[in-house]
Amino acid sequence: MATLTASRRRVTPATRAVDWIDAHLKWILIAPSVVFIALLIAFPIGYTVFLSMTDSAGAVSRPFRFVGFENYIGWLTDTERFWPAVGRTAYFTGMALALEIVLGLAIALLLRKTFRGQSLVRVFILLPLVATPVAVGMMWLLIFEPSIGFANVVMRFLGLPPQGWLSDPSMALNTLIFIDVWQWTPMVILILLAGLSTLPEEPDEAARVDGANAWQRFRHITLPLLAPVIAAAAILRSIDAMKTFDIIYATKGIGGGSSHEAETLNILAYGQAFQFSQYGKASALLMLFFVLIIVVLLALAILRNRGARS
Repeated sequence: MATLTASRRRVTPATRAVDWIDAHLKWILIAPSVVFIALLIAFPIGYTVFLSMTDSAGAVSRPFRFVGFENYIGWLTDTERFWPAVGRTAYFTGMALALEIVLGLAIALLLRKTFRGQSLVRVFILLPLVATPVAVGMMWLLIFEPSIGFANVVMRFLGLPPQGWLSDPSMALNTLIFIDVWQWTPMVILILLAGLSTLPEEPDEAARVDGANAWQRFRHITLPLLAPVIAAAAILRSIDAMKTFDIIYATKGIGGGSSHEAETLNILAYGQAFQFSQYGKASALLMLFFVLIIVVLLALAILRNRGARS
């Protein structure tokens, strides 16, 4: 009895504190980083929300007044610049995402097979990821130059009329989609290749034994098993495509061209802030853009969860 009593530890506030720290040590260690990151994110968003409700413009020292939701209402009723920019952003994102997923999946399936020179082919396919978006934009700007650009040299060689790839308002946005697909399809390929490498081989082998052809095995086995990975790639690329700025700015400049033919929400916000110094309006536009990204992200996440349950 004396031994049991001696072995018992005396419970004091200090020992309780030590026990609590031991039980929550992992959270205590990461708490400073979490707080720092939260503040790093919360302050810019909070300050942008504040500016969006003011008429801040011009010089930094210029006094501004609180206008509430006036800037938001102004944008939501703007059918000349805002809603066309929303349409271009949606079109650019949807087309780029669809092409990148389809091409990425097709190329990933080809690269999954073993063939001579496979490593060299993979290196060449992934080269576009090495260059920065601004450098890629400048490179394609030279290639698509109307007079001496390589693209029109090829068109003339083939006996076809030269095209205004980036200068023609009716072609500029589609040309920018092509540039985005060229640069970012390799990232989709990497993600899908990683997913393909984790798929079990037994279902495919069983279907092969049962006489299923390549399309049937892809449609009923590979595609359903790979669906979560495709959804993850789609979420990542859709957000990146919506935020595309570098390529458009490098090729079309502020305003997205003389007729605003390539003006997405990012380009419109940049012009409002740094060309016209309308910081309140630009902040309101960025907050609307932020809400749009969140809505798209939630929609894709819901579709992904429904696909996983089915």
